[in-house]
Amino acid sequence: MDKLPKNQDPNLLVGYETQDDAGIYRLNDDIAIITTADYITPPVNDPFLFGQIAAANALSDVYAMGGRPVTCLNLAGFPSKKLDQETLNQIIAGGLSKITEAEAVLAGGHTIDDDEPKYGLAVTGIVHPDEYWTNTGARPGDILILTKPIGSGVLFNANLKNWVSSQALKQCLTVIKSLNKTAAEIMQEFEIHAATDITGFGLSGHAFEMASGSGVRLEFTIDDIPVMQEALEMYAKGVSTGVNRHNRQLVENHLRFEKNIPEWHREIVYDPQTSGGLMVAVPRSQGHELITALKAAGVEQSCIIGNVQKTHGTVSLVFK
Repeated sequence: MDKLPKNQDPNLLVGYETQDDAGIYRLNDDIAIITTADYITPPVNDPFLFGQIAAANALSDVYAMGGRPVTCLNLAGFPSKKLDQETLNQIIAGGLSKITEAEAVLAGGHTIDDDEPKYGLAVTGIVHPDEYWTNTGARPGDILILTKPIGSGVLFNANLKNWVSSQALKQCLTVIKSLNKTAAEIMQEFEIHAATDITGFGLSGHAFEMASGSGVRLEFTIDDIPVMQEALEMYAKGVSTGVNRHNRQLVENHLRFEKNIPEWHREIVYDPQTSGGLMVAVPRSQGHELITALKAAGVEQSCIIGNVQKTHGTVSLVFK
């Protein structure tokens, strides 16, 4: 992206020059559109559930910008010679259930023949041109709030070995198919300095984007970070994901662990998430009130996980 020509249109409020979750274009003084697209391969065998998870994952980018989804287009790759039409119908039905829950509409889409199923959405949302969120506004003194636990990546891999209990897997699936809609709506009543959703780059990768974009250092209390049931246990058993190494390499020169924990425990911060929670930086004076409001609205696993400090040298992330 660095070598591409820069956008000159002043109405493009957020473009590809940043590492934000979506693009934002101002239509007039009152409305800006948010545009994003995302799709995934199946983390589960159930096609309806796959559709729900993929749609929630794609819709999340609009919530991470402080907006409201309006229209969606299906993006699907489907092995028509291996799977029947009803499987595709169920995938799209699952996606539509989440689109409807988001109070958006499905306006069409595009399907291609592919070697394995892939599904997601292109989403258009709206936001006021003066009220959108980015991942670049965190300020020293802010506190960091995360709305969902992490650990889905290692749980899905461990589940292939039948090592994950039915209870832990059920909790994981409940978390990742849930929309970030309620959390985003509650947060709009507060002063959000920076926001992102935690997805494929893991907590560390998305936190690094926020830290570097904001010119600050993020300090986390590792024991306060919510983790899905059995995720740490799976890392202790030696399970990982194909993405952990890449995520670790992205941040290893900018990250420091100050708490003495085993190497396997450290892997949780690199764990790639599907349809993860929102992480926001808010003024310290509003943090506990926001947590109370989130929990009262049903976002029960929201936690204060750290704070924002002035930058020192090359270290952008500290885990204590």
